Amino acid sequence: MKIRAIATLLFILFSISVFGQGRAKISGYIRDADGNPLDLVNIRVKNTLNGTMSNEKGHYSLSVATGDSVTLIYSCLGYNKAERIIPQVTKDMRLNVQMNYTSLELGEVVATAIRKQTTTLETLNADRVKLLPDPAGGSIESLVVTFAGVSSNNELSSQYSVRGGSYDENIVYVNGLEVFRPLLIRSGQQEGLSFINPDMTEAVNFSAGGFEARYGDKMSSVLDITYKKPKGFEGSASASLLGANAYVGSSSGKFTQVTGFRYKTGRSLLKTTDTDAEYDPNFIDLQTYMTYKFAPKWEINFLGNLAINNYKFIPHTRETSFGTATNAKKFKVFMSGQERDKFETLFGALTLKHNLNDNTELGLQASAFTSKEEEGYDIAGDYWLGDAAEEGGGGEIQNLSIARYNEHARNRLHSNIMNVGHYGVARLKNNTLKWGATVQMEKINDKISEWEKRDSAGYSLPQGGGNVNVIANLFSDNELESTRISGYLQDVFKFRTKQGLFTLVGGVRGSYWSYNKEFIFSPRASLGFIPNFDQNLTFRLASGLYYQSPFYKELRTTVQDEHGNSIIQLNKDLKSQRSIHVIAGGDYTFRASGRNFKVSADMYYKKLDNLNPYTVDNVKIRYYGENCAQGHAMGLDVKFFGEFVPGTDSWISFSLMKAEQSIRGSEYVPMPNSQGYNVSLFFQDYFPGYKRVKLNLKGVLSGGLPVTAPRTGYEEGYFRTPTYKRVDLGFSYQLAGGTDAIMDRGFFRNLKNIWLGLDIFNLFDIKNTSSYYWITNIDNHQYAIPNYLTGRQLNVRLIVDF
Repeated sequence: MKIRAIATLLFILFSISVFGQGRAKISGYIRDADGNPLDLVNIRVKNTLNGTMSNEKGHYSLSVATGDSVTLIYSCLGYNKAERIIPQVTKDMRLNVQMNYTSLELGEVVATAIRKQTTTLETLNADRVKLLPDPAGGSIESLVVTFAGVSSNNELSSQYSVRGGSYDENIVYVNGLEVFRPLLIRSGQQEGLSFINPDMTEAVNFSAGGFEARYGDKMSSVLDITYKKPKGFEGSASASLLGANAYVGSSSGKFTQVTGFRYKTGRSLLKTTDTDAEYDPNFIDLQTYMTYKFAPKWEINFLGNLAINNYKFIPHTRETSFGTATNAKKFKVFMSGQERDKFETLFGALTLKHNLNDNTELGLQASAFTSKEEEGYDIAGDYWLGDAAEEGGGGEIQNLSIARYNEHARNRLHSNIMNVGHYGVARLKNNTLKWGATVQMEKINDKISEWEKRDSAGYSLPQGGGNVNVIANLFSDNELESTRISGYLQDVFKFRTKQGLFTLVGGVRGSYWSYNKEFIFSPRASLGFIPNFDQNLTFRLASGLYYQSPFYKELRTTVQDEHGNSIIQLNKDLKSQRSIHVIAGGDYTFRASGRNFKVSADMYYKKLDNLNPYTVDNVKIRYYGENCAQGHAMGLDVKFFGEFVPGTDSWISFSLMKAEQSIRGSEYVPMPNSQGYNVSLFFQDYFPGYKRVKLNLKGVLSGGLPVTAPRTGYEEGYFRTPTYKRVDLGFSYQLAGGTDAIMDRGFFRNLKNIWLGLDIFNLFDIKNTSSYYWITNIDNHQYAIPNYLTGRQLNVRLIVDF
């Protein structure tokens, strides 16, 4: 009895001691090495289940018992774990923590852990472009096309399709400003360099759908680029058979600048096509981004870009073999004439920022874009098409068509776009408010004069008196002046429940266009969830109403005059295309063999109406110019991302899709960019035990695109191009860098790394089809001759970092 009484007494005293303990609150802010707030950091008391997470401002708050020593563990994927020991907690206290990136450096390859993605916005490391084998000359888009849901069937172009949408449905921002591309581009050969300079890029965010209200009125995707602010002197220079790049960045406290120069010529690459010609493509791009902090809370920055693209083409002969083993055909052309194209663009933007306090930022932006585009060609040719049959070890050709053709164009387009806007960001307790308003003025002058004559169809040369009697022609003399007004308001709200952490992003967007007198209203929302039972899981839902506000190209519709000429007119009654997005997806992050991996999956459905149908020839889009279709797109995107090789990041993406439309009440037909499936791979490796030699591989396998005959629509019949298959392989060798003794001598003291690279474009020399050249014989029978893209090509690169 005495023992029981003593035990009871001890239990009572212990209970009184425990329940008599007070509670104290430990709170503070968590930031990275650059001072930026870190959200989704897990904070827990060591050896207990007591924990919390930081919000978007990096703030956290945790209640602990007073009196004892407390050890707090701070962990976040992508950062080194931090530990803080508090010898004794007696009252509420503030504890701020800085977390450093966790990384494994292999020369230029930096592998970091995987951040959680609670919205549809995905991040990309721009440094991976440096050693990537890219026929386009090195671009951010060359990596974007390896993401799930993104596809491209032309290695010469930086344009891409997202979930069955057109190239024009993708919006691109640089430092919060929308950027534009030339409108007359017909083929990848003319296109030149992407606006985005990867050497100047610090952050890349991409969403394949369900994006926030702060982004503009496009139906498919958003690519959001942020240029860097150097912390000191830095730079790089590179040269290859495709051109040369250089950039220099510097910082002097209040003033920072980064300036880049790029030159591209695809002369050697174009010589791998079927056309024997004198190619003279020269593309130049100069950009600068400057910032000046003239007061503690005030900053002004300037972004400028000058691009001059010249393309000269003098064709001689072309020989193309196509068909099957049992139905082989050969197409041969003897050509004369030339093509000269010139595309000049100038872009400038000023931004004034004011930090009202630590949680509020206000800004004013003004930008101007001007483009002068000239396209001209006069090309004549004699061609023949025949059936190729093997007989007696030789080949005999049975003629199917022998004819002559003339192609002529004198196209001019001048555009001026000016933009003035305001934006703001306010961080409250659990909310982050973002808003903005913009006024955009557009002035476009378009003059088109092009025709095509073929005598095989029985047509004669152009006649005088303004009458043209040819197989096809197109004329335009249009001007457009208009004003757009747009604005948005959105809120990012994070809250925690017993089930886990929720991130709710909701917002609305509205705009008005003076040309068609249309007002559109676009609500958008997404919800992200990280469950407490397994914080390696992330779930997300997104939905919204998205509009494709018409730009100049969409307005053009073709009519026939009394002489049978095709005249372009602008349709003032054209309204915005509309898409309702519904997206459900999630991620699972895990570690295997000491390495980080992530599996992402998204299912989506897009209801499309008020569509303006279009046809595609290479990269040129021709719209119907009227809202006469409706449709839908649905699919599944899966991405497996991680360190397949220790210290490197690689991924493989797989997409299934179905995008259909009904034009003028017809049966449903595929949309022009509906591929059915797409598999893409980006892989990095290095030689075991000798990490100076690195390998970068990019592979694409995608279904064929639907194709229709010229001047007809998909509702009148179509067939599909062959599957697009391509593998590009790049080897890079670090000649010097790091702790090499030579880096401490003379000139080399100013350098960081020297790389020598060898690229093999189109490793398996597969002939991919970009478009078709159509001919008509005397019996009015049409043949589609494939225009093949580039073949296998070697490229040598030298990169110097300083």
